[in-house]
Amino acid sequence: MGKDISSRYAALCETAQAACDTLGLSSKIIIQVGSATCENAAGATEVWKEFERNIRTSGREDIQLHHVGCTGRCSREPIVGVLMPDKMPVLYQKVTRDIAHEIFTRHIQGGEVVAGAALEKSAAPMQRQVILCEARHCGNTSCSDLGDWFREEMEKAGVDEDAVALTQAGGMGFCTMRKNTGTNCILVRPENVIYFIKDRADVERIAREHLAGGRIVDSLRCKEESISVRFFDRYGDVAFFNQQNRIALRNAGIVDPESIHEYIRYHGFSALAQALAKGDPDWVIDEITKSKLRGRGGGGYPTGLKWKAGRENTETTRYLICNADEGDPGAFMDRSMLESDPFSVIEGMLIGGYAIGASRGFFYVRAEYPLAIRRIENALAACRENGLLGDNILGSGFSMDLEIRLGAGAFVCGEETALIHSIEGERGQPRIRPPYPTDSGLWGKPTVINNVETFANVPAILVYGSDWFRTMGLENSGGTKVFALAGKVNHTGLVEVPMGTSLRQVVYNIGGGVPKKKTLKAVQTGGPAGGVIPEEFLDTPIDFDTLGKLGSIMGSGGMIVLDEDDCMVDVAKFFMAFCQDESCGKCTPCREGTKRMLEILERITEGKGEPADLEKLERLADLVKKSSLCGLGRAAPNPVLSTLKYFRHEYEAHVLEKKCPAHKCKALVHYEIIPEKCVGCTMCARNCPVGCIAGARKENHVIDQSRCIKCGRCFEVCRFDAVARQ
Repeated sequence: MGKDISSRYAALCETAQAACDTLGLSSKIIIQVGSATCENAAGATEVWKEFERNIRTSGREDIQLHHVGCTGRCSREPIVGVLMPDKMPVLYQKVTRDIAHEIFTRHIQGGEVVAGAALEKSAAPMQRQVILCEARHCGNTSCSDLGDWFREEMEKAGVDEDAVALTQAGGMGFCTMRKNTGTNCILVRPENVIYFIKDRADVERIAREHLAGGRIVDSLRCKEESISVRFFDRYGDVAFFNQQNRIALRNAGIVDPESIHEYIRYHGFSALAQALAKGDPDWVIDEITKSKLRGRGGGGYPTGLKWKAGRENTETTRYLICNADEGDPGAFMDRSMLESDPFSVIEGMLIGGYAIGASRGFFYVRAEYPLAIRRIENALAACRENGLLGDNILGSGFSMDLEIRLGAGAFVCGEETALIHSIEGERGQPRIRPPYPTDSGLWGKPTVINNVETFANVPAILVYGSDWFRTMGLENSGGTKVFALAGKVNHTGLVEVPMGTSLRQVVYNIGGGVPKKKTLKAVQTGGPAGGVIPEEFLDTPIDFDTLGKLGSIMGSGGMIVLDEDDCMVDVAKFFMAFCQDESCGKCTPCREGTKRMLEILERITEGKGEPADLEKLERLADLVKKSSLCGLGRAAPNPVLSTLKYFRHEYEAHVLEKKCPAHKCKALVHYEIIPEKCVGCTMCARNCPVGCIAGARKENHVIDQSRCIKCGRCFEVCRFDAVARQ
């Protein structure tokens, strides 16, 4: 049976490789353009059409336009990559139709990189690059020391320092290939050679033989492949990307999300074939358990234990559900993964179905994600056509089918039991647990539910091993976590880092810090039910347990950076308004408690708060947290409790002094013109939207407070600091 499965998968691989060769993905000049929702909104469709027009006009047949998924570099989209054989890739940012034409004529036709449009820190097309892998978890020589060694040895070997780019990157998963903890790993491009380095003598050999002589040092070379190589091959010279460890997002920006052949080309469905060939579902569950993979949907429950509970149930009819009901404001991880790499999620679900003994599974997707839905449908059809879904998959005797169910956008349907009710056609409301879904779930049958990111990790774990995955995280949390980094940060987007990475590293090393040199005040994690973490705890390692101790949660992965201009009371009010509006209303503590908390917060921000309100607010938040029916209601008070804990002085300023320190709450902000500084330039009067500023030219101006809407426009436009904001 195992040989038959392996031969069928090998035949699929041959077909996939032939299809990719026909497109010329290995030999042609490739122009890759993002095709996710965010890229299209930024103008990627027009950019694609412009490249099509230029290729058609030029008559060249050695150029291939290539759709890829979104890389998650939100603040620089749309991103275009130019890949030429035997040359370093060049990435272009914020590409418009005009820039696309310039890229084609100057770069592709003329060989000249369009420097002004190239993504920051992108290496020159012919430049060799040495990527130093940061050994986070094995106590090796630091990247900085290794960099010094390379610089000194390259100088001795006569290597021009401008010809080789030394890049310090995040952990790439290489170090786990060799158990020796005294070994460092590097990646040399464009040859894509991984070297293991034990001492300075190895650095000297690489500098002399490879960098200077052009000969690969075979005795130091790693013969195995790392999942990171394919991503670093295109994005390794960009700081935003090379500080990440991409596992769940491993194919984003690389493969065409609508091509099953490209997915198979990068070992797609090899994990499924491996699991089916072994014929032992318990082995699959054991590998997932040893990997320390915890649910990425927010709860953090060990995935292996959940799968084991589902498999051990005596009921033989079992179901599997992928929770893609992503409702957090500012969160877009699941959408991006489904739009960029739907096949990996399907493969993870098939492996999960095989492990627990399910023959039917469901994608529960928000109806607001039309592109994700279309790509899942395309992927499911391609899998059925290639014998990877349906009856007798790969001749193994295992049969499973998947279908899509659409959610109507209710935030509460992210909770497992509410999601089940929604699929059953009932109102999406949670129920008391136990029984848990693994005992009695969909239509009363054992049901295992995991989110998109959890399933996306499963194939990588089986291909590269549970040890490899576990060593990239912490003792109780293996692997990586994807975050939607947003807010007051220079580089927004999707960030995937190992569990245990500090908040500071994410915000400053990857996100580029706070814009305009302003002071970071806090980081809000976990979405509307998460908490705020003040600047003093930025060195906290990111993990389910550590964030919980600080009064926040991991959640599905929202991460919003707040600076000195943000009012913590206003932040708490915003998230409480969301939770109150999304409460399903089934239990009194959540239905009434969130409403009362919101009313108190509104009074405080309007300058009507009283000292007793703070005690009421805190007591009410504790009550809702302890007595709500489901996890969403129990987490809803987190923004209030965490801001009260760390920023109580801001609440007191609102209540006692009737002032908003951040000048965010309009009812507590007062604008006046300082006579001594006013020169009568009339700039404030000309920009006032309601005309409440009076005064002739070269005379003092006055604000009519009864008409002022406190928009702050006068404060912004005054060049003489004559408008005071209190």
